Amino acid sequence: MKTTAFLAACAAAASLAGAARAADYVSIVQETDLAVPAATAWDKLKGYCDIGKWLNTTCEITSGTDGELGAVRKIAGRIEEVIVARTPLSYTYADPNQPILYHGTVEIRPVSDKASKLVYSLFYDQTTIPEATREANKAGRTKMFGNVMQVMKGIAEAK
Repeated sequence: MKTTAFLAACAAAASLAGAARAADYVSIVQETDLAVPAATAWDKLKGYCDIGKWLNTTCEITSGTDGELGAVRKIAGRIEEVIVARTPLSYTYADPNQPILYHGTVEIRPVSDKASKLVYSLFYDQTTIPEATREANKAGRTKMFGNVMQVMKGIAEAK
């Protein structure tokens, strides 16, 4: 009986190991200098649905409290993201429903009393992206978030 249970456990483990796939993680980190103090920049950029303005689309909080752990936003009526971490000058979000595992972080770093730095980090697993299109996919994401950074910079530095 013990041998049968052992063999069954081994077969189950082998089955799970065969089903697992190796991840292929990619990081895109973009930074831009801001000519305003960190607190000023964060006050203008901390809204979890501010991304709607940055991407020129819709965004609504569908669950939780804006800016707090567990808050869920829906972007363009189809992309749901949840805040999974936060600090006084940052938040990190993830999309639990997509085939691409990803996390993004919006962060303001103090540089001096009158300046700060905006850092946008995107981390994702590109395993489900066809290998032939991975570089183009990364370039597209880099360009899109580069454009977002410029919009954010304009908002943060506006008088």
